[in-house]
Amino acid sequence: MRTLASIVGLATAIVVTAARADVPASGTFAVSRACAAYQSIRKGTNPGTVTVEPNTSYDVLAKNKPDATHYRIRIEGAVPPERWVSVACGTLDGTGAASSDPSRRAASPAAAPPADGSGARASHVLALGWEPAFCAKHADKSECRTLASSDFASTHLSLHGLWPQPRGTQYCNVAPALQRLDHDHNWDALPEPDMNTATLKRLSAVMPGVQSRLQRHEWIVHGTCYRGSADSYFARAAGLTEEVNASKVSTLLAGSVGRNLSAADIRAAFDEALGQGAGARVQVSCSGRGDNRRITELTLSLAGDVAGTMELGDLMRAAQPIPAGCPGGYVQPAPH
Repeated sequence: MRTLASIVGLATAIVVTAARADVPASGTFAVSRACAAYQSIRKGTNPGTVTVEPNTSYDVLAKNKPDATHYRIRIEGAVPPERWVSVACGTLDGTGAASSDPSRRAASPAAAPPADGSGARASHVLALGWEPAFCAKHADKSECRTLASSDFASTHLSLHGLWPQPRGTQYCNVAPALQRLDHDHNWDALPEPDMNTATLKRLSAVMPGVQSRLQRHEWIVHGTCYRGSADSYFARAAGLTEEVNASKVSTLLAGSVGRNLSAADIRAAFDEALGQGAGARVQVSCSGRGDNRRITELTLSLAGDVAGTMELGDLMRAAQPIPAGCPGGYVQPAPH
């Protein structure tokens, strides 16, 4: 007969095993910015308010899942010493030889983008929406109430967001209370990202959703996982959007308002505007079916030094090709 102690021990082991359903990993994690080190990712607990230090490397013990959003590392002096830290806070070196220079680590993927259809796994995606299609279903939004055919947003792509990958890399070091506000779409209550006047002006020109506080949502969810400040994040996102809107991609969309446009033609325009192979990194999203199918958004896959100065075409061609998505659809005109 088992003793009470052995039964309790077995139950404890089962609970611990269930709670720690992580994936073995090794190497060192070279930290590029200060981040909270959690005892529990789900609960957001951080005994002692421990943070990892920039330019410091830590031993990696595990990752939370195969497509990791967090690494379990060992922090000497912390109680307990094993903590979870977001993958966005640094770089994993599987060989155990991590560099202590963040700028060198960031720039390394920027080597000559492949032109043979290969590429690296996307580190970010740039989501660009077609505002008239968005407003057709969200007429109550501030940015949609007066959208006219003569407006910039009616003939150019609008910035939805610049999203660090892999999918699920979100809310980095964001307090649970702020996450709840975001989940409840209470964006008016979210803090305003720290941007200078010039950046906010650029952002407002390419992101009509600023009128509905979209920038607050995007920063809380995605920007907090970006390597850099809110000002640099939004300046970069706006700049990449400006590159598309200054190209033949924008000319194609504007000239197709009120008629159907194929994904193949959109991808070909990216090839012509940003270099052969760029189009294979574009996915088209649509709403509706058949004759009611409308183009709503383009998703651009990026790899390399996204937080640096690489041009958009190079960032796209450095990434792996992605499916075309929707085969095409109607390009919605503005409601007014």
